[in-house]
Amino acid sequence: MPDKRFGRAGGAGEAIGDRSATEHGCLGGIPMIEQYVLDLHEIDETQVAVVGGKGAHLGGLSRIEGIRVPAGFCVTTDAFRRIMAEAPSIDDRLDQLSRSDPDDREAIRTLSAQIRRTIEEVALPGDVAAAITRALAGLGEQAAYAVRSSATAEDLPTASFAGQQDTYLNVVGPTAILQHVSRCWASLFTERAVTYRQRNGIDHRTVHMAVVVQQMVFPHAAGILFTADPVTGNRKVATVDAGFGLGEALVSGLVNPDVFKVRHGEVVAKTIAAKQRAVHALPAGGTQEVAIDAQRQEQPALTDGQAVQLVQLGRRIEAHFGRPQDIEWCLVDEGFQIVQSRPITTLFPIPETGDQENHVYVSVGHQQMMTDPMKPLGLSMWQLTAMVPMHEAGGRLFVDVTRRLASPASRAGLLDLVGRGDPLVRDALETVLDHDDFVPSLPDAGPGGPPAGGAAAPIETDPALVTELIERSQASVAALERDIRTKTGPALFDFLLEAFEEHKRVLSDPLSIRAIMAGMEATWWLNDKLGEWLGEKNAADTLTLSAPDNVTSEMGLALLDVADVIRPHAEVVEFLQGVEYAEDAAFLDELAKLAGGTEARDAIETYLDRYGMRCVGEIDITRPRWRERPTTLVPVILDNVRNFEPGAAERRFEQGRQKAQKKEQDVLSRLRALPDGDRKADETKRMIDRVRTFIGYREYPKYGIVSRYFVYKQALMEEAERLVQAGVLPEKEDIFYLTFQELHDVVRSNQVDDQIVQQRKDAFRSYQALTPPRVLTSDGEAVTGAYRRDDVPAGALIGLPVSAGTVEGRARVILDMADADLEAGDILVTTFTDPSWSPLFVGIAGLVTEVGGLMTHGAVIAREYGLPAVVGVEQATRLIRDGQRIRLHGTGGYIEILP
Repeated sequence: MPDKRFGRAGGAGEAIGDRSATEHGCLGGIPMIEQYVLDLHEIDETQVAVVGGKGAHLGGLSRIEGIRVPAGFCVTTDAFRRIMAEAPSIDDRLDQLSRSDPDDREAIRTLSAQIRRTIEEVALPGDVAAAITRALAGLGEQAAYAVRSSATAEDLPTASFAGQQDTYLNVVGPTAILQHVSRCWASLFTERAVTYRQRNGIDHRTVHMAVVVQQMVFPHAAGILFTADPVTGNRKVATVDAGFGLGEALVSGLVNPDVFKVRHGEVVAKTIAAKQRAVHALPAGGTQEVAIDAQRQEQPALTDGQAVQLVQLGRRIEAHFGRPQDIEWCLVDEGFQIVQSRPITTLFPIPETGDQENHVYVSVGHQQMMTDPMKPLGLSMWQLTAMVPMHEAGGRLFVDVTRRLASPASRAGLLDLVGRGDPLVRDALETVLDHDDFVPSLPDAGPGGPPAGGAAAPIETDPALVTELIERSQASVAALERDIRTKTGPALFDFLLEAFEEHKRVLSDPLSIRAIMAGMEATWWLNDKLGEWLGEKNAADTLTLSAPDNVTSEMGLALLDVADVIRPHAEVVEFLQGVEYAEDAAFLDELAKLAGGTEARDAIETYLDRYGMRCVGEIDITRPRWRERPTTLVPVILDNVRNFEPGAAERRFEQGRQKAQKKEQDVLSRLRALPDGDRKADETKRMIDRVRTFIGYREYPKYGIVSRYFVYKQALMEEAERLVQAGVLPEKEDIFYLTFQELHDVVRSNQVDDQIVQQRKDAFRSYQALTPPRVLTSDGEAVTGAYRRDDVPAGALIGLPVSAGTVEGRARVILDMADADLEAGDILVTTFTDPSWSPLFVGIAGLVTEVGGLMTHGAVIAREYGLPAVVGVEQATRLIRDGQRIRLHGTGGYIEILP
């Protein structure tokens, strides 16, 4: 039986809430009081549990000076609990519902209809009905009312639930109102509301329903006000949608609204629509659609002055609730009445700076090929070990580039650098620069020329340098593993802060940076010069095939070797086909009991010893590593067993090396035939040697970072285990929702704020629904950028060409490596690929991603393996369906969807 709320609901004086309270027994001498009705003026936004999200916001609105809210009351969640307790067999049906698959629409439709019918058939208890009719008598029994659902998981900062439950307009008479209250309760279980909760991980039993009963207003015009632009996210631009009659015509999509954009107290843009229909109230109750006179259809529903006045009211409401609002309004007798306000949950948050200056932020996730949200521990660890200051918003990290954009000299360098890597970021930054005066123009810091101390000397093309850098990194990780073993408790955190400084020292090693830049600059030089001299597009793509010392491409080939060990043992293959993704490392122990299983286990263990610190989204320390969840690799191993012959790794590498060598000979011989050809050929040969020496090392620093991260994580998880044993935390993974400093404090004090952990979990869940922009301004404008190209066929999807070649094949849209089921010739389509995806690259014919640049990991590995690849294709995983045949133009940078 559902629990009852104990204690007062927060009503004051001789209000409706007091008159309709009923005592039911007592607890420890304290009466248990259920309040069935509360007047809107008794309520504020803290009482979501009592009156639901809509009711709480209306109560809060009614307390704001100068905001008119139609009079009314709320039927509280106490009444709903009472009904649920009296509804027969409701518990069994809720159990069935919670067990049902969110994608089984037929089962959900049937169960939710049964629950609604059961609730509507429960007779209202006399005291509940009496409380509602008493409240109606105080407002006018025969007046018209809006009866509106108000769920406790509704109009929240992290989930709006907009349109999930029912609203009834122009309801007249106590009998009809009581009937519609029951319908609102039942609407908690509409098919759409049930599915929404299941997809958002919300337990049906934790959500309760209140009902708002409010006097109807019969407006001249009505509509919606967004106090931030819902399309761009700009917090300085408000958008007003307006139409004639009741707002229902707009909400239901019956008419196109007039749209007013208001900024700084003036209308900066407007569109007046032809409004052919409106919804009006009927005298006896209910509503109907009516046609609007032809001469009125194109008249604006609001004047510019009224739109500005409405936005001023909206700013007052926004200030009260502390965040941008989606507000439903009515224009009555030349004054505005507000009938609803909820947070806009689709806006990407803005980094907090504490100042009022303009800022421009560039996404770190788009550079690191990881645009998913990170948990607080992951965010803080990346910030503590990064070389530049970073700002958090929406579970993502951003770098503030405002000062570099403000100075003409540094601006040109920044735009050139980001443009080479990701043209969409450059275009987005140029879009922001086109906004008048948003980025201040500062004088250059000093005269041009090399920095103090002279420019860095050109690096020598010597493979021994790469060997030395790798050995340095390995030695640093080994020292970390050795020294951390004896550290526990607060001493561990002191040690880690020192380790982070060593981490940054390794990252900022001047020789390492010069080696990385040498490979990248040689790539750009070859593409530019061979394009100019020979008309070759992206020539470096072939010249870098099977470059040495690339730890990420070696990782993919090494898994082919693991498949070679497993392939001869049918019993092992069959066992692996039955392994579930969620299983832990125990399956490796089971392997040893099978024929050939010991060899298979040893091969996987050896692979994990070298690469087990990697995983999807590996810049977030909280993500499960392959060593922690080796089952992640099983689908890829099985694909390799099925799709390749023994010895494939060595053959592929050698084929790539020979292809690169042949390309080099071809390019040099063609250059020598040109005017001044010997000089051009000699310069090109130097650059080819340089790119083959250094481009593989481009992947090693990330490998070093992730290796160190796994050492940090193992030590922190041991601390988490101690906290669980001490009863401080219910589960180890709760530390992921604390920052590094907060975790340090918890370890020192043996105390944790459970509420913060829960709030962080809720926030993280909401961040997963957000798409981070490449560029974000302090006004909240999310700028994605666009490709300014006209050299692609009509209907093609445009992206950035990062690895040459053209291929046709079946598109496999894969969002999780664990779902990989690839055949030879498939083209992988996904949101982003970090190094952990490279084992999949050996088995595909081409690559399409939504995120990426010329020098991000996926692009580098695609070139190494000779895979045609196009990255930065906006919404590729939505526009390309799994199984469709596509033609990928890796040289031209576009994808055609084939019939």
